[in-house]
Amino acid sequence: MVKEIYTDKAPAAIGPYSQAIEAGDFLFVSGQIGINPQDGEIASGIEAQTKQVMQNLNHILTEAGVSFSQVSKFTIYLASMNDFAKVNEIYGSYLQKPYPARATVEVSRLPKDVLVEIDAVVYKKA
Repeated sequence: MVKEIYTDKAPAAIGPYSQAIEAGDFLFVSGQIGINPQDGEIASGIEAQTKQVMQNLNHILTEAGVSFSQVSKFTIYLASMNDFAKVNEIYGSYLQKPYPARATVEVSRLPKDVLVEIDAVVYKKA
């Protein structure tokens, strides 16, 4: 059974996709970017964008009844690997051990020309 997860505390999808999909024991959270859901503005700079991304992810996870501690894997997409240390520090401040698996990649471009996007996979039985 597949169930859509939606909250108005995170930005609405900007295309034909859901904020998250619950499929059995798994939750797949679409990539989040640093958009403030209240005004639609993109946060300025890598630190502010990363914080907004993590807040958006948190709201979606909360709506699904889970938390960061249950995330199995994150993927971080960066416009520049030069921002890795800053993103890593902010991202890490939202997590506790045992940390989830993660991949971090530099990409040539992200939606709305943001600097960072993060998606997540949750195993809800954990």
